[in-house]
Amino acid sequence: MDHRAEIKEFLSSRRARLTPEQAGLPVYGGNRRVKGLRREEVALLAGVSVDYYVRIERGNLAGASDGVLEALARALQLDDAERAHLFALARESDATPTVRRRATTKGVRPAIQQVLDAITDAPAWIRNGRHDLLAANRMARALYAPMLADSRRPANTARFVYLDPASQEFFTDWERAADDIAAILRLEAGRSPHDKALTELIGELSTRSETFRTRWAAHNVRFHRTGKKKLHHPVVGDLDLDFEAMDFPSDPGLILLVYTAPAGTPTADALQLLASWAATQDQPEPVAQDKE
Repeated sequence: MDHRAEIKEFLSSRRARLTPEQAGLPVYGGNRRVKGLRREEVALLAGVSVDYYVRIERGNLAGASDGVLEALARALQLDDAERAHLFALARESDATPTVRRRATTKGVRPAIQQVLDAITDAPAWIRNGRHDLLAANRMARALYAPMLADSRRPANTARFVYLDPASQEFFTDWERAADDIAAILRLEAGRSPHDKALTELIGELSTRSETFRTRWAAHNVRFHRTGKKKLHHPVVGDLDLDFEAMDFPSDPGLILLVYTAPAGTPTADALQLLASWAATQDQPEPVAQDKE
């Protein structure tokens, strides 16, 4: 990923979506030749010189203080994920080659697999920032059976969504799933721009999926911490699941996801049916290997 180009395109895309009215600036008649805010208007809102902001938007965030970054985030009305992305881009601009590589966890510790296996009534699984499925309990393996049908390991949700037609039946709201995947990968690319496996994944998706290329070019970023998953399982039917995502401080880069449903709902009944079906399946666990 071209770091300077990433900064330029991210900031210019955030500037283009914000109108003067939304920013609380006066509008003085006549046609505006730019979409969204002008650079000088962003500089005014952030309290920096026009020359300094132009330098930043050309891709030079080196030396930008936290105060400047916060001012830019306020001026461009960035949400929490966008703000985190901006700060990650700035950290990378200041990093030296010897410290640029982000620490990652190799594989999944046996104790984490034990945690997964102890969760018997809900699908629970571990992924990394590239959306590799690294470990799962029996319920999660049953839930994601359509994705695990591909023999490639580790299974990868991004490849499944963008390259496997079966994903459009599995994800009831496929468009939202595709949006989320691209935005989460963009956020991860800002944090780990030198992750070779991530770069290869993005290259593969860009080459093989026009849909991914379009979403990637939007430069949207998004957290994936809590929310809803609407899935259609080939055995138990429609599922309207709640999910929670949790980081492992002792294992940087690993994320635990657990899917549940309120008691007494059709989805809760479907999960019980899924558990019964899972018990009849001889499904191997995903290979718990996190590539460098």
